[in-house]
Order: sequence, then structure tokens, then C-alpha cells
Amino acid sequence: MITIDDTRRVIAAGEARANEIGVPVNITVLDAGAHLKAFSRMDGAVLGSIDLAMGKARTAVLFQTTSEAVWEYCKPGAPAHGLELSNGGLTPFAGGISLFARDGTVIGAVGVSGGAVPQDLEIAQAAAAAVA
Repeated sequence: MITIDDTRRVIAAGEARANEIGVPVNITVLDAGAHLKAFSRMDGAVLGSIDLAMGKARTAVLFQTTSEAVWEYCKPGAPAHGLELSNGGLTPFAGGISLFARDGTVIGAVGVSGGAVPQDLEIAQAAAAAVA
């Protein structure tokens, strides 16, 4: 189970990295059941990115991987083309990362959106590292 203290560390680490690179973002932390545990919208973060941050985290936790890894299954020509339309819609691009307990159990996911996709990924990686 992801604790509120875990989520605070995840959000703080993500915000710190976002501040370092000068990109205001939305950061979502979901529990293992894909339910909202914590959310932060930094000052100046794009409103349209709120849903994207949530979607990236949801995609990551539902498939217990990174959000961009799901793209490999649903892109045109892939074995599960159209997978992104399942589960109420997925967000299969970088910025969502599953969070794991020390025993390897998925405890949740973080999703970041507001910058360019590589920036979102960098911030999400920093945020996820706060749990590792």
C-alpha cells in the first residue's frame, strides 16, 4: 500500500525536479487500485495537462509498467492495436511510472504532464525514485 508519506515524497521530488528545469507540471499519485491518492498542480501548469497526468498514472498502474511501454502493444501494427481505447481510455506516452514496494509489489503510480514529453518523463523518474 502506498502511504500518504510516500505520496508526499513523490510529489516533493517531482516538484523539485520540475523547478530545477523550470517546467510547471501536474503530478498525480494513484494507489494500486488506480484511485487518486495525491495531486499537485504547480503554479502555471497547463490546465489541459491535469487529465493527461491522471491518464499517464492510470495507464502505468493498470499495466504495472511505464505508460510509454503500453504504446508498444497498441500502436498501429502492434498485436493489440487499439488497446488505448480500453479501460475508459489510456494515455500511452511517457510520464507515467508504476511505483513498487521493496518486495516488487505495485503500490501505485505517478503521472506527470505539463512539459514536453521528455521533460514529463524526467520529472516522473525523479518523483518515482522517491519511493525506491
